[in-house]
Amino acid sequence: MQPLVVTALLDDAAQACFDDLRRRHFPPERNHLAAHLTLFHALPGEHEEVVAADLREAAGRAPVPVRVRGPRLLGRGVAIDLDAPDLLALRAVLARRWAPWLTRQDAGKRDLHVTVQNKVEPEAARALHADLTSAALPRSGTAVGLALWRYLGGPWAEVARWPFAG
Repeated sequence: MQPLVVTALLDDAAQACFDDLRRRHFPPERNHLAAHLTLFHALPGEHEEVVAADLREAAGRAPVPVRVRGPRLLGRGVAIDLDAPDLLALRAVLARRWAPWLTRQDAGKRDLHVTVQNKVEPEAARALHADLTSAALPRSGTAVGLALWRYLGGPWAEVARWPFAG
């Protein structure tokens, strides 16, 4: 079965800003997705029912404030770093529940970001990073829910969304 991906859903204004950056700077032949805030990259697909039930329960909380920290150079791309302690705490609860299933990448995840450019030449990434360092990025946003996706080898298929209560 294809792996599962879990993302946090962002408010419309933040999502539109990150989508615009991704559309303008991500190589079009590789850009199969809208901008996204990934919480888990690869959960086993055979555990979809358990993962969905846990996400439904986790969505019973209030929306989560997110602060935009700024751009981060990834070497061959650029991400926008985000600060959301409450979202990281929620992620930690889910990670403990799913610990036996986590990949090394998911087990070690300690930061939140939205990738707006990837798989480009390092010079292009450095140029975008410099541009975004002085750009007027949004200062904040809100995580408004959780989404579950099935990874299809490039594109993703949405399984379900759970808006946060309140």
